[in-house]
Amino acid sequence: MTIRAAVLTAVGAPLEVAEIELPGPGPGQVRIRLAAAGVCHSDLSLSDGTLRQPAPAVLGHEGAGTVTAVGEGVSTLAPGDRAVLNWAPACGDCHFCGLAEPWLCAESGKAAGTPYATLAADGSDLYPGLGTAVFAEETVVPAHAALPLPAGVPLTDAALLGCAVLTGWGAVHHSARVRAGESVVVFGAGGVGLATLQAARIAGAGPIVAVDVSPAKGELARAAGATEFLVASDATAKRVRALTGGHGADVAIECVGRAETIRTAWSSTRRGGRTTVVGIGGQDQQVTFSALELFHFGRTLSGCVYGNSDPAADLPRIAEHVRSGALDLSGMVTDHIALDDIPAAFQAMREGRGGRALVVF
Repeated sequence: MTIRAAVLTAVGAPLEVAEIELPGPGPGQVRIRLAAAGVCHSDLSLSDGTLRQPAPAVLGHEGAGTVTAVGEGVSTLAPGDRAVLNWAPACGDCHFCGLAEPWLCAESGKAAGTPYATLAADGSDLYPGLGTAVFAEETVVPAHAALPLPAGVPLTDAALLGCAVLTGWGAVHHSARVRAGESVVVFGAGGVGLATLQAARIAGAGPIVAVDVSPAKGELARAAGATEFLVASDATAKRVRALTGGHGADVAIECVGRAETIRTAWSSTRRGGRTTVVGIGGQDQQVTFSALELFHFGRTLSGCVYGNSDPAADLPRIAEHVRSGALDLSGMVTDHIALDDIPAAFQAMREGRGGRALVVF
């Protein structure tokens, strides 16, 4: 079948909308017609080489849609089912899965290195970005990379569950383990940051401080749950301490992936507090700490992959909050766009503008 997709022809090249030939699902696979796909900063990192991705490729890993066909041996989904894409499906058998850490699964990235479709123009192989390739009208993925969408969640909004919401929710509830009454500061009010702010609010945190380089993000951040909003500056850590009784936040969550921001998040955390790094930075982003401060402050610094989440277990819990109105998915979206508009959405992310852009099919 011929469909339209946004194709990364080479690392560093702009995306080009082109026709591709997508085969039917093979054994253990499902074919999904996309309803929507979120434009995530990780897609930008794949396109510019910060994260590795064979090319040419169809990017996009945050999506939801309807199953149109299933391959031999698939029993978890059927045509007509609504599904959320899971870009890091766990194998269940590797060392990390055996440790009950499916977010670190050694096998989850294999699909990204296997061609899944071809360019209609010349028949050249195409790779699926992060194994999912949702910047396209349809995609084919392993069945365990498609999770049944819980009832009561709008299909278009559900795209955000595939990355931003699971990551932000998990950063709060799994990695940082935020408790009611704890103070939280969130660096970055993009898609993941907005989800993190909502998760902190649902956890009963307070005060909740949002920090971003753009003053225009203040309204979005407050709607998501921030009680205070700061425009990033050299005095950010000092201002966070002033808002948290002079001690610093119990928890700092960094959603940007820059050395300077990680360092500021650490400095904004109280003695004995927790700093969680969600943002994905490049190898050139080096963060420095002195041995004395590591001892003196007694803080915990941790990385966070996909929110340290188990999507199959977390999606039903998150859906309960969506149905109750506590978690607002549509409020995170600042732009509804088409495939042709993804390069402009990438540029907006580079400039720190907007929340989540959502490709609607």
